[in-house]
Amino acid sequence: MNKNIWRAFLVVCAFAASIVCSVPARAQMSEVKEKAPMYSYVSDWTIPRTQWAEMEKNNAADQPILSKALAAGTLVAYGDDASLVHQPEEATHDDWWSSMSLAGLLNVLDQFYKSGNAVSPVLSSATRHSDSIFVSRYYNWHSGSFKGAYTHVSEYKFKADAPEDGLALLSKNFIVPMFEKLLADGTLHEYEIDTEAIHTQSPNSFWIVYVTSSAEGMDKVNAALEAALKSSPFAGPTFGSMVDFSVHRDQLLRTNATFK
Repeated sequence: MNKNIWRAFLVVCAFAASIVCSVPARAQMSEVKEKAPMYSYVSDWTIPRTQWAEMEKNNAADQPILSKALAAGTLVAYGDDASLVHQPEEATHDDWWSSMSLAGLLNVLDQFYKSGNAVSPVLSSATRHSDSIFVSRYYNWHSGSFKGAYTHVSEYKFKADAPEDGLALLSKNFIVPMFEKLLADGTLHEYEIDTEAIHTQSPNSFWIVYVTSSAEGMDKVNAALEAALKSSPFAGPTFGSMVDFSVHRDQLLRTNATFK
């Protein structure tokens, strides 16, 4: 994803949000609403290149636990990712699962520990490992299983003096409506806007995530952003005053995922 496009996109978001705030309540009736919280457990692994094939086998070995939890309604989604833009000592792989409760996440984690999958040889070969628990109130997906999809993750951090409802304003008034159109036309399989439920990073951080079936889908997302910028009358430094772009980072991942 072109960084400048996302930066300009978020500037537009902020200006749109500031305008919406001044619109009478009746005119905001179609505004996107928060959904019930969806929680996601993500395990990041830095795996030696010689073990990448073994990591694929390990992911396959996880399937019985995950698919059973999905069928039982404990989970709403699960998957695994491999990084396509590698950085020194950063994660090369991850696996994740999502639930409508923290209990659902942790019960599945407990199953992995009891089964021994969490200490498999390939995971034990990792040179670095970290876990995160995220929560999203803005998300949607198409049901089904998808192999070899692409996931784009953008991480941002609000400045200390940013509005407390900044994420809600951005999500409701620009990000979600645009992503819903892309979901409806089949460009996206899934999207979510995350914050951490268990804070291991700055509480001001948030993540914009989308999954598309092909590389061409990423071009379509870029085109949608460019079209939104051209059609919007808003411009200026509003979002730049809210977000610390010096810590902005992107990830591009190859994804296998199943959504209920």
